[in-house]
Amino acid sequence: MPTALETPRGAAELAESLLPPLGNRWLHTQAVAARAREASLALPEAERELLISAAWLHDIGYAPGLRETGFHPLDGARYLESRGAPGRLVRLVAHHSGAVYEAEQRGLSAELSVYEREDSPLLDALIYADMTTGPAGQPFDFERRMDEILDRYEAGSVVHTAISKARPYLGAAVERTRARLGN
Repeated sequence: MPTALETPRGAAELAESLLPPLGNRWLHTQAVAARAREASLALPEAERELLISAAWLHDIGYAPGLRETGFHPLDGARYLESRGAPGRLVRLVAHHSGAVYEAEQRGLSAELSVYEREDSPLLDALIYADMTTGPAGQPFDFERRMDEILDRYEAGSVVHTAISKARPYLGAAVERTRARLGN
């Protein structure tokens, strides 16, 4: 039996308790969860709910009360771990959308490495859902999403540098998911 946080409903309730004050971040999260529901068809049935739950929770590390390091994948994973969330869910949040690249730029690689990254269709689908959804929940293709992020962050900044380095990895995950969906 899954824990409450492992179900889409429980994950959505937790996200809704933390993210609405962040405006567009909440709109983005809702749309990523909807996109994950669509992308879940690329996965075995047993993994579909976990993908949707991870999508609801992927950005909770942005919630003001959860910020410890200022690196939202790590802060979100630590929070979920403290709430007793299943390890796989914690690791998916920790490693969503190429977090390893930003951790390197922030000097937090050792802290992130506590959470083992899985290379799987499930992580690919989470990346797909996030990297094809704009900052206010609008549907974007991958290239537009990359351009939007790079425009939003100044050249040379941590995020701009990390996304630039992560782009091939992220693009490959998106393409693998699209292929699994038959798109």
